[in-house]
Amino acid sequence: MKLKIITHEKIVFDGEVDELGVNTTSGTIGVLKDHIPITTSLKIGVTKAKCGDDFKNFATMGGVFQFKDNNAVILTDVCEEGCDIDVTRAKSAKERAEARLAEANAEIDTQRAQAALARALARLQAAMK
Repeated sequence: MKLKIITHEKIVFDGEVDELGVNTTSGTIGVLKDHIPITTSLKIGVTKAKCGDDFKNFATMGGVFQFKDNNAVILTDVCEEGCDIDVTRAKSAKERAEARLAEANAEIDTQRAQAALARALARLQAAMK
C-alpha cells in the first residue's frame, strides 16, 4: 500500500509500506493492505511503518489520517522521521516541559507544557529503533 505523509512545508514520506501503525485520538490502530476506508484525527505520537524487513518511525504532531483504496495519507503540521531527530534537543525539551509541570506556580500554562512534553516524548520514541 502507498503512504504519503504531508506537512505544510514538504512531503516527509511518499512510498510503499507493508504495515502501518498510527496513534488516533481513539487509540492506536494498525493498517494492512485492503483495510476498510477510514478517516480519523491523530494525536501527538509515533507513526510506525514497516517496509519489507525495515521499520520507519515518524514523530507526528497530530493531524488527520485517511485510508482508502490502499492509499494512506497523513496530513500534519509537523512530522519528523526518527533518523532525523536531534535526540539531545528532544531530551532538553522533555526536561524543560517536566520542570514547568513540576512548578507549583498557577500562572504556567499547563496544557501548553503538557503538549510540549508529548511532542518531546514522541520525538524520543521515534528516534529509538
